[in-house]
Amino acid sequence: MYFQGTRRRGEDGVTVVINFLLSNARLVLGVGGAAILGIATLAVKRLIERAGRAAEEEKVEQKMSESWEEISRVSSSPTLLRRGLEDVVLQRVAKQHRGALCEPPPASRAEEQEAEPRSKRLQLCVLTLQERLQQFYHSRACLSPEEVHRAQALALDICTELQGFLRSRHPDMPLGEMHIAGSLLDDLQVVSADHASLLVPLQLEPSLWSLVPGEETLLTHPLHWMVRRVNLEYFPRGRSYWDRHLVGGYLSSEALVTMFSKCVMETMNWPSISSTMDCTVRPVLGPDLRLQIEVSSDWDSPLLISMLPVVREADVSLCAQPALTAPWGHAWCLALYPWETRRLTQLDQTDSGCRRLLLKTLKAACRLNPALRPLPSAALANLLLHLSESQTDWSEASLEARFRQCMEELIGFLEQGALNSYFKPGVNLLSGLTEDQVDQVKMTHKN
Repeated sequence: MYFQGTRRRGEDGVTVVINFLLSNARLVLGVGGAAILGIATLAVKRLIERAGRAAEEEKVEQKMSESWEEISRVSSSPTLLRRGLEDVVLQRVAKQHRGALCEPPPASRAEEQEAEPRSKRLQLCVLTLQERLQQFYHSRACLSPEEVHRAQALALDICTELQGFLRSRHPDMPLGEMHIAGSLLDDLQVVSADHASLLVPLQLEPSLWSLVPGEETLLTHPLHWMVRRVNLEYFPRGRSYWDRHLVGGYLSSEALVTMFSKCVMETMNWPSISSTMDCTVRPVLGPDLRLQIEVSSDWDSPLLISMLPVVREADVSLCAQPALTAPWGHAWCLALYPWETRRLTQLDQTDSGCRRLLLKTLKAACRLNPALRPLPSAALANLLLHLSESQTDWSEASLEARFRQCMEELIGFLEQGALNSYFKPGVNLLSGLTEDQVDQVKMTHKN
């Protein structure tokens, strides 16, 4: 956008430009970029004011040079930059609480006629970090019950359609009751209700199958497991329905995903289902079993449903996700999410804590910031679990203190390049981040 310059001494033109930049910079540049831009634009404002007040014999270029030197000095000073960051963030977060608290000083009639109109100065109502966190939670992190219920109902309708199709086309396939799982069911979804997991339990004969940790095989990753076929000398191949997906004596997750892709994703009449459900349902191309559902225009984003074949034994749940177990296509992935969610809930119930509230706040902040988006939600959950080992006060009144500690701990883990899983210390939850992503996350948190 082009703005034509003016030599007026009033503040209208300057204020319009500055307010426009500050109100839109956070959306484009993030909090850190908005802070720097805010400091720079304030210095530019001084530059223009000095240039307008300069006497005729003074050189305007000299004043401009001094102003740009001020910008450089502010940007190079960590203390000034941090103060400027705090000022800009406080102002932009609390912008909805603006009020015209100050009136311009009285002036004579002659001054009113000569002086150009001045814009009213607005003073922002500065909130504490505790209040801003609570406000952010209720406005962005916490979803309305209506939105959650609507997404859950739609996911359940898809679940019913898939279950009915498989039972009619493959009645001999031993499957358990399909159900919805994940953050949508556990009230841990933030910003928008736009994804869900559909679990497809495989019923395995306990005497024919055994779940084996990866460390006991050629695999070395703690989350990679194998499903071994046992008692072949007494019960040869063919006694179990799932023997047809054996590879080297193990039930192949890759073979199962390929089978479900052909018999469900490529076979179901999606246009007919779409007309029945009054929405558009289509499979998503890729290695995973995913469906995309688009409803009406009042939905902010389509609903993505991931279909996950699972195998359970006691408290162990294995998911068929070849993309996560690559290059071992026949391995299964150990699901830690149920353990983490259950532990957080137990801790909050014990001391009436705010761990889940803080987790949703952190997840929403990361999702809304492009630089923080690569951080996996599992890393945030485990960060809270680790912090719970050393901190005892998790009341809602301590939300600000716990939030600051999370930021400090997270920066420390990023500096080390490792955040170990709470339940599987051998798993580094930051291993999936590239060096550039880690640097961006550290810069954002430090700002």
